Amino acid sequence: MASKSLTCMALVFAFCVQGVLGGGFACEQLDKSACAFAVSSDGVRCVLERTVVRGEAESYVCRASGIEATSDRLMVTNWIETDECVAACGVDRGSLGISSDALLDHGFTRKLCSPQCYRGCPNIVDLYFNLAAGEGVFLPKLCEVQGMSHRRAMSEIRSSGLVTEGPVAGRSNALASGPVASLSGGILATAPVGAPF
Repeated sequence: MASKSLTCMALVFAFCVQGVLGGGFACEQLDKSACAFAVSSDGVRCVLERTVVRGEAESYVCRASGIEATSDRLMVTNWIETDECVAACGVDRGSLGISSDALLDHGFTRKLCSPQCYRGCPNIVDLYFNLAAGEGVFLPKLCEVQGMSHRRAMSEIRSSGLVTEGPVAGRSNALASGPVASLSGGILATAPVGAPF
């Protein structure tokens, strides 16, 4: 019952945000509290950056990262990540840039691989799927071995030969297969497949 009410609240929030922003937005229109893990109407991931001007206090700006969120696995535009997914996946809205460093933290990967995150937050899962692939790690395999010690799990993945494929020749944005979902205007069409649970 609580799950249904959270889902309804998330959808209402998505529609409200979409209405306030006029149905679409550029990353540069977002403030610090909404930037990280957002995807613009152009399908580009937003990134929070800190700027310091001499003699002035530091400030935060939201910019387009140049990384497309739309791929063969995920179609997402006009998406501001929900507070529920931020909490379920253990990510931080104050994160600067986009990095795979969090994947080395056992507590983070445990939350990322939890059913609440892995099955319910395809935007975040797809982002970290691609970041893991860039490090030669197959995220579903990492999630599968979460029960092991973290060091053993990482060595198991690296020595198993189950690393992801690199980019597909002739297709600059194509990566190895992974979670499949579609988000458009903040509406979840399908959930990720291949969940480890």
